[in-house]
Amino acid sequence: MDDWSSIRLCDVVNLILGGVLFFSPWLFDLSSGAQWQTASIVGIIIAVLSIAALAAFAVWEEWFILLAGIGLIVSPWLLGFQNSDAMIINVVIGVAVAVLAAFEVWLTREDEAQVAASD
Repeated sequence: MDDWSSIRLCDVVNLILGGVLFFSPWLFDLSSGAQWQTASIVGIIIAVLSIAALAAFAVWEEWFILLAGIGLIVSPWLLGFQNSDAMIINVVIGVAVAVLAAFEVWLTREDEAQVAASD
């Protein structure tokens, strides 16, 4: 894969974002409840999927990371966050994770199309 380094870099950034999200309740002093649980659970999911993608890349991992990012974006409204800091953190990290995952999916689709065209 020609863009393997770009894909790997996206996974490393998603791993870092997952870690920041996991530790955000402590870093930004978020209130307990849905904000705390969402940040912890989705942060672990993103980090684990990013590690899995770094270990053995598969497109399905990126689709799940994309879904986790979208879920993170809509979670403040679905769960009724009372803390605006938690809302901003979830939306910003969710957008970044979703964009990176979508970019990785696009890169793999482009690579598959180039391989198919060269055959």
